[in-house]
Amino acid sequence: MEFRYKYYGSTTVDGTADQQAFSFVPDTLRPPVSFEGLLRRDSHAHLVFREALSALHSVVVSDLRYRGRDKSAYQRWLADNEQSMLVRFMQQAQEIKGQVASLGAELGQLRSVKAAALAPFWEARGRYFNWLYQANRDAWFVLDPVITVHPERLLFEAFSQDESSYCAVSVRHDVFDRTAPMALGTTNIDYSAGLYEEFQKIRDYKATRFKVDPAGFTVATGDDPAFHEEKIDLPDSWVRGFLQVSSAMTLPATVVELHPMDLHNLCSLLRQRKERAGPRSLRFELQPGQPARLVLEPWNVELAARRSAVAGAPLDGPRSVRVWGRRRLLTLERLIPLATRVRVHLLGTGLPSFWVVEMGDVTVTLGLSGWTANDWSAAGRFDLLQARHDVSDATRLAVAQVLQRDWMATSAELAARTALPQADVDAALTLWVQAGRAVFDLPMGRYAWRELAREPLPLAALRFASPEEEAALALIHAKGAKLSGIEPRGERLVITGRVKDGGREYEPQLVLNADQQQQDGHCGCNFYGQNRLRRGPCAHMLALRQLAQPQLTQHQQVGEAA
Repeated sequence: MEFRYKYYGSTTVDGTADQQAFSFVPDTLRPPVSFEGLLRRDSHAHLVFREALSALHSVVVSDLRYRGRDKSAYQRWLADNEQSMLVRFMQQAQEIKGQVASLGAELGQLRSVKAAALAPFWEARGRYFNWLYQANRDAWFVLDPVITVHPERLLFEAFSQDESSYCAVSVRHDVFDRTAPMALGTTNIDYSAGLYEEFQKIRDYKATRFKVDPAGFTVATGDDPAFHEEKIDLPDSWVRGFLQVSSAMTLPATVVELHPMDLHNLCSLLRQRKERAGPRSLRFELQPGQPARLVLEPWNVELAARRSAVAGAPLDGPRSVRVWGRRRLLTLERLIPLATRVRVHLLGTGLPSFWVVEMGDVTVTLGLSGWTANDWSAAGRFDLLQARHDVSDATRLAVAQVLQRDWMATSAELAARTALPQADVDAALTLWVQAGRAVFDLPMGRYAWRELAREPLPLAALRFASPEEEAALALIHAKGAKLSGIEPRGERLVITGRVKDGGREYEPQLVLNADQQQQDGHCGCNFYGQNRLRRGPCAHMLALRQLAQPQLTQHQQVGEAA
């Protein structure tokens, strides 16, 4: 999927002994977006702003994918010597011994000439990539960060290179003394690795100006040499990953409030120890009415978070949640001295977690996939767990128009302003999130209008986020799925049925919460046996859920009327 940007000039930083000015260049192919303000000097705004953007940069350049030993030299040696080894073996045949010897000698000479000719190339290529990473890291970045100017805040979003970490920095306008009118909207900004070094120079004794420069929107001709275009061919996983994040943030979660010192103790232990064997998980042990206990495996070192608490509804029993890829939490290490509160949103064992660090008017949200090698799009298909039913185009447009007008709102507020049923509003919001036009703001608990791309995303290519979803639709069309019943159990709904697939019959079961989001389930198929719900529901669960959706909608409407 190709993304095209057009910038007027480049992002610049001008600094003197007593002032510093950041001028970010937006994408001129998008609607005009602008913002200009001075960081306030009567608070810790300079320090908080610097550390938050430094954390964002750490996520942008992060790539923790495992890289094994470089075996290219051995492979080249093997290719060069394979024939000679075969020749030595064949020399045992007396009748062709002389002929093989002469051919082997000739072949060895040719291999030597080839190796000598290619040696400078292999060496030069290695030096080039080493230089490129050190001198021009911009070429390694896949996607420029996205910035959104809302009426109340600035929102920066970025993905790591390994697609396993998502970072959002929310900066309230109270941090700035605005010096010019602003234009609301979303754009990509021209970002370079050198900006990180400039961020480190922000000081409270300097007047720091932050500007999203709209100059390029007023240039009459596109032939100006200051314009430069970038075309980035992104894999679908990048685009789908952005869409999956909001879906994951809307799922029901256990929220644990930690003291910043709890996060400090956790990072300190990770710095002191190096795991050499599994399991490499961070385990949350939660008991009703008791502070949380954090256990680092495989050492089983326990941290008692005595000042922690479970937010929201109290636990109905003991719970243990494991998350992997814990070393990615070191991204938040610099934020600890400035943090006032840390909230951890746990979706379940092996599922993503969201770490929200509040620093007054600045909030940093770090989203981590289930483990480092588990990127958002390949194994985190959380849009499949959302409530789904068909809504009309008029309903979708009505919800979009109100959200565009107000920029941020909860689903309940949108239902009241549009006079539409809550279920229809939730379904429409899910569709807009999946289309990249809206995002769920986890710290505020509200939806926000944010257009990820300048042009509508090719939803036909992104329609099926997984083979399971496509297989579920095929099962429904083949009439292989039958709904047995929907049984209320307290605030939950249990859906049962039968699905015929490939000559076998399965009996999947789904457990939905009061918001009709899947909390649990099981199936006898191989996909569920291997993955449980860590890779999303299986095709049989999805088919059963789709068949039950009309009755679920009716059940929710009856509940709202009551």
